Amino acid sequence: MSTDRSIVLFDLFGVIARHQRPGALEEMAARCHAPTDAFTTAYWACRPTYDAGQQSAHEYWNAVLRWLSRSADAGTIEELRLTDIDSWSRVDTRMVAYVRSLRGVAEVALLSNIPCDHADAFLAAQPWLHDLDHVAFSGKIKAAKPDPAAFRHCAVAMRAAPADFLFVDDREENVRAAQATGMNGHVFTDRDELAAVIDHWLTTRRPTGK
Repeated sequence: MSTDRSIVLFDLFGVIARHQRPGALEEMAARCHAPTDAFTTAYWACRPTYDAGQQSAHEYWNAVLRWLSRSADAGTIEELRLTDIDSWSRVDTRMVAYVRSLRGVAEVALLSNIPCDHADAFLAAQPWLHDLDHVAFSGKIKAAKPDPAAFRHCAVAMRAAPADFLFVDDREENVRAAQATGMNGHVFTDRDELAAVIDHWLTTRRPTGK
């Protein structure tokens, strides 16, 4: 069932924001005196619980360093944490402008897999996020895509039906998960294709009054 609202729900990284800065994993691996391949494995293997708000930054980096059999002094952890946050801080300014422009014709929301401390840094650095109709960060809502709970959170928080949403993500598995909850979905490749998809989708919706 739909409430006849039009809500475009965006992923962040790979859509509005850039993926991790090239060279960042090598830089963090060097700080740990670890091979890049081993560090990369530990970094991603330990990440799901951190993204889902089940670990603090301190707990996450301790887990990574234990995986690598490295010491976990406070200075190393803080340096790694700050380097990691910086490595995910870049945005696509054209996409930011496009997302903001949509608020004239639809409600616009965000659902991102991002740890709490990263989310706080992003909110501080990107004030346009505060203008969106809803922002959901996995570390804060305790659910990360493709967990259906992440999508249900957005529907409940916005008091909307799943069918009111068009979810946009660059990862097909996340789009499929959103569709399984009843949302519409689009796998992002570029801004122009996305604009055409959104324009078409909006023509199928009733006016939202925005």
